[in-house]
Amino acid sequence: MAILASVNLGLVLFDLSYVPWRDFYIRNLPQMTRIYDPIKGIEAHRETENYLATVDALTEQVSQTGLRSPQVATELEALRNLSGEMIDSNPFAAVDKSGTLEKIKNRMRDRIGVKSSKQAFSTFWSQAYLSKRGWNQEINFFNQTIRPLIITNYYRSIGENGELIDKFWRIDLPFVILFAVELLARSFYIKRQHPGFSWSNAILWRWYDLFLLLPFWRTLRVIPVLIRLDHARLLNLHPLRQQIHQGIVANFAEEITEIVVVRVINQVQGSIQRGELKHWLSQNENLRSYIDINNINEVEAIGSILVKTIVYQVLPKIQPEIAAILRHNIESAITQAPMYRNLHSLPGLEVMQTQLSDQLATQITANLYGAIVSATEDPVGAKLSSQLLQRFSEALGTEMQKKHVLSEIQNLLIDFLEEVKLNYVQRLSQEDLWKVLEQTKQLRRQPSVPPVQDKNSTALVRREGT
Repeated sequence: MAILASVNLGLVLFDLSYVPWRDFYIRNLPQMTRIYDPIKGIEAHRETENYLATVDALTEQVSQTGLRSPQVATELEALRNLSGEMIDSNPFAAVDKSGTLEKIKNRMRDRIGVKSSKQAFSTFWSQAYLSKRGWNQEINFFNQTIRPLIITNYYRSIGENGELIDKFWRIDLPFVILFAVELLARSFYIKRQHPGFSWSNAILWRWYDLFLLLPFWRTLRVIPVLIRLDHARLLNLHPLRQQIHQGIVANFAEEITEIVVVRVINQVQGSIQRGELKHWLSQNENLRSYIDINNINEVEAIGSILVKTIVYQVLPKIQPEIAAILRHNIESAITQAPMYRNLHSLPGLEVMQTQLSDQLATQITANLYGAIVSATEDPVGAKLSSQLLQRFSEALGTEMQKKHVLSEIQNLLIDFLEEVKLNYVQRLSQEDLWKVLEQTKQLRRQPSVPPVQDKNSTALVRREGT
């Protein structure tokens, strides 16, 4: 079916090109024009056909009676009259080939060496000129230079509907019937595979095949032909599809990015203008516009995780550096004391000072870390810390809810968000989206590393699977 659709498309393109390229076909493939002219309603033009028939009659008469005979003089007189009529009536104009007549006149003027085309034809078709220049030479010039141009002229019939006759539908109809039957069969198969589909949905599943059924806009058949050739693996269109997809994404990504970012900023500005900042500062749990999905204060949970990570993981690793800083500060304080300056000359004092600094720095670091760990693990200390943070938040919220403070903060936030829209959103739109698409493509090409699952996650997956 892909090959048949390609053949049909080839016929469509040939039909569309036939009239504009008929001069080429009639010079190189005259048999084809005899077959296809009737399909396009093309007939030989009576005036130009009669002109060439008269030239043939003249040639026959010269071969029988010679160039100086009265019969030849009669034929030449007829050709002079027909030449004048052809120039005056311009039979080429009906099919937009006036340029061909101009070529004929120019070539005849150049041959005779005069400015008037009528005078050139009148001189050419005279016994005196043909005898002087030689009959065979001049008739060969006409047959090789003028006749091919006159042959290209034609008359195209008009039907009763007022349109030019075009019988290509007779060639196209069998293909259209075949494609229609195939589309119905495929739609029936799709409808059986998807019982919830209607006939319209099943047909639109192969929407591109509808172009094969249109009696107009036949050039659109290139779409289903390319798709069918790609499906049949007779043509690889993957690079083309990829470029089209990237072009579509690049065209829409800029507008979508701007719309999304601007809408988010507008929503934040609207929330601030509606006074929701005051409710947020007061930690109003009954704010209906805020949706809690897990009954967990995520801020407190994140803070707890960060505190535990710092206390149990980070601080033990940086204790030597903290002790070094304390040691340096202790040594600096001791050396700056006036009493130390007086005793500096005593033997062994410098070694004792170094040992004392090390012990003090180590002891202070250990005690400080122990105090932090104790405060973290002690329920009473943790409760007191929580109360401190809660009281700090309440006091800060209370002070910020004062009218002048809250109003100033709201105005500053709204102005800041407006500046973000004017500056950073424009940068997003100016970013080279083709580079972003290329980076995305490279990420897809990278091999994915399978995640490591522990026993709990494996069990969870199994439970979800069951």
